[in-house]
Amino acid sequence: MGVRFEELAWRETPIGLISLRRRRDPQLDVQVYEVKLDDEFLMSSLFPVAEIELARLGLAPLSEQGLDVVVGGLGLGYTARTALSDERVGSLLVVEAIEDVIDWHRRELLPFAAGLAADPRTRFVRADFFAAVADGSGFDPREPGRRFHAVLLDVDHSPRNVLHPSHASFYTPDGLRRLAAHLHPDGVFALWSDDPPDSDFEVALSEVFRTARAHVVPFANPLTGGRSANTVYVAQR
Repeated sequence: MGVRFEELAWRETPIGLISLRRRRDPQLDVQVYEVKLDDEFLMSSLFPVAEIELARLGLAPLSEQGLDVVVGGLGLGYTARTALSDERVGSLLVVEAIEDVIDWHRRELLPFAAGLAADPRTRFVRADFFAAVADGSGFDPREPGRRFHAVLLDVDHSPRNVLHPSHASFYTPDGLRRLAAHLHPDGVFALWSDDPPDSDFEVALSEVFRTARAHVVPFANPLTGGRSANTVYVAQR
C-alpha cells in the first residue's frame, strides 16, 4: 500500500502557514492535492471545475488574438493552465504573493499542472495582487502602466470572506475602478467566489463595468455524494 498522506511543502507567510499536501482518498481511490492556510483549506484537486471555468468564462467575451492575461493567485494552477489552453492567449502573467507556491510549479509537484511554468508565454511575478492595484503600480514590474485584455482573480474565498483585511477595499467601486484602469477597452475582469452570488458586489461591478454577470458553476461533490456550486463573476469594460 502506498503512502496515504504526505506534506510536500510548507512555509510561514505574513498571512499564516501555507502548505501543500498530497493524500490518497481510499473511498475514491485517487490522489488528492490540497492547499491549506493554517488549518483552513484553500483549494483541492477534487474540486477544480470553477477554477477552470474562471478562465473559460473570463476569456469567452474577448474576440482578439494575442491576448495578454493576468491570473491573480496561482494555487494549484487550474486557472492558469486553462488560460494557456486557449490559443488566443499570447502572454500570461501570474501574480502570486508567496514564492513557495510559484516554486511548487517550477518543481512540477502538481502533475495536472505540468508544463505551466515551462510554457514560454508564462511569467511569474511575486507580488501582492491587491497592493499592486491599490498603489497603481500595475502587475508587470518590467512595464509600468501595462494594460491587459483579462484579469482572472482567485485569491479570497469571496468578496465578503477575505484572507486578509487589507483585501476588502478592492471589492468596492473605488477598488474596482483602480483595477479597471489596468484593462484595455472592452477588457474583462473575472473573479472566483466560494459563496452564492452577492447582490451588493454585483451592484459594485455594475457601477464600474459596462456589463457584469454572476455565473453559478455547479459541480459534483464526491465527498458528500451530492452537488455543490461556486460563483464566477465576469465583468467587461
